[in-house]
Amino acid sequence: MPVPDYETLMLPVLRAFAGGAQTVRDCLPALRRAFEISEAEAAELQPSGGKTVLADRTHWARTYMSKAGLLSSPKRGAHVLTDRGRALLAEAPGRIDNVLLRSRYPEFAEWLTAARRGNGESPGPGFQHGDPSARQPTPLPLAETPEERIERASAELDAALADDLLDRLRTMDALRYERLELDLLTAMGYGTGSYGSRSLTPASGDGGIDGIIHEDALGLDAVYVQAKRYRAETKVGRPAIQQFVGSLTGEGATKGVFVTTSGFSAEARDYLRRVSHRIVLIDGPELARLMIRHGVGVRVRQTVAIKSVDADYFGDLDH
Repeated sequence: MPVPDYETLMLPVLRAFAGGAQTVRDCLPALRRAFEISEAEAAELQPSGGKTVLADRTHWARTYMSKAGLLSSPKRGAHVLTDRGRALLAEAPGRIDNVLLRSRYPEFAEWLTAARRGNGESPGPGFQHGDPSARQPTPLPLAETPEERIERASAELDAALADDLLDRLRTMDALRYERLELDLLTAMGYGTGSYGSRSLTPASGDGGIDGIIHEDALGLDAVYVQAKRYRAETKVGRPAIQQFVGSLTGEGATKGVFVTTSGFSAEARDYLRRVSHRIVLIDGPELARLMIRHGVGVRVRQTVAIKSVDADYFGDLDH
């Protein structure tokens, strides 16, 4: 049979992880058996050609259930069933879908709302609910235009991509992470002029500074960078910001950027309001958004062209 929609796959995917699967790829054989998916159907590629339809929909099923706390990722690419996931399976549900996840798990509803930027409660284009044999798209809000639906789906894709980026950043080599931050600032236009330059500080004895971006040949206008890789729950506190301010003072610098894969405590942000240095704080979500916006660590997989009538062309024909 054709590959089911991603919501229909949720329950079988959760069962696969309960049965010992550790990755999305591990789930695919069980899904093929459960839905009698032929070899040709399993090999069907997305329009972009990047991955198979089955693998992509399985990935989305896993992503949504992870946001609901049914699965966790102890390391990148690997997933395990949580106590919440076991409890749900023990109830022997007939189906798991977005309606169930939204109604039972507040954090999932909050994530979905943030991902879609408040543009409606229905899933994106092509996402389906109800009887899998119906194969009909979920009705979308009547007031929503096709362009708005595309924007909402794009926002949801970016939200999932941002999570994937942060997972990778938190496990990458420290030196490579510091270099990435300089790549990002360069992509944003810092240190790219005729006299601009950038450099990493030595790994040892950097005095709380990981990189420097010079905006002029003499280094009179420099931006100092501090990059910290922390887990999401580990916030950067006031002491770390104080140390960074002290490092800037020691260098006679006034401008800095402090980047982290986690977040900043309220005390850290409050302290920064009372110092004369110009320091920009970039937390994990903002870091991921900037990487997506400026094309650092990501690539375009598919482009959708939206066309409209060329009024000038038809205007010429009228004369």
